Amino acid sequence: MLGWAIAFLACAIAAAVFGFGGIAASAASLAKILFLVFLILFLIAAVIRAAQKEPSE
Repeated sequence: MLGWAIAFLACAIAAAVFGFGGIAASAASLAKILFLVFLILFLIAAVIRAAQKEPSE
C-alpha cells in the first residue's frame, strides 16, 4: 500500500510540473489518504505484535 502512495505522489509531482493543477491535487490527496491508511495499519499491526509477544523469564 505504501507503493501506491508513492506512485500517486510521483503522479502528483509529474502533473504539477506539467501544469495540470486539478490532476495534481487529486493525486496528492490520494497519496495522503493512502499514506495515512498505511500508517494506521502499521501501528495496529505493531500494537498487536507487541501484545502477542510473550515476555521472556
